[in-house]
Amino acid sequence: MAPTWPSAGIAPAAGPRARKDSHAARHSPARTAGLEESAATVLLLAARRLSVTWCHGVAPDPVRLHAWVETDDGVPVAEPPSTFDYTPALTIGGRHQQQ
Repeated sequence: MAPTWPSAGIAPAAGPRARKDSHAARHSPARTAGLEESAATVLLLAARRLSVTWCHGVAPDPVRLHAWVETDDGVPVAEPPSTFDYTPALTIGGRHQQQ
């Protein structure tokens, strides 16, 4: 059985740290959207051995796709309230890998 993240020495990212890295991910010389920003946030936090949950979701009528990062307690990081309109279709990391 593969070790879960906490036993592998990776700590959960706290909201302020995750928000700071999320803000840093937005400063890119190229066009970025939710997928790129959330991926950069996950990578920046992983480099500090901090865990978050990377979420990819869908909202209906019209169909919209979105990617965002949540802290281990399920709180979206630096996201507008409209993020709750999305149903997670794929979650990676954090609490979702522990069964």
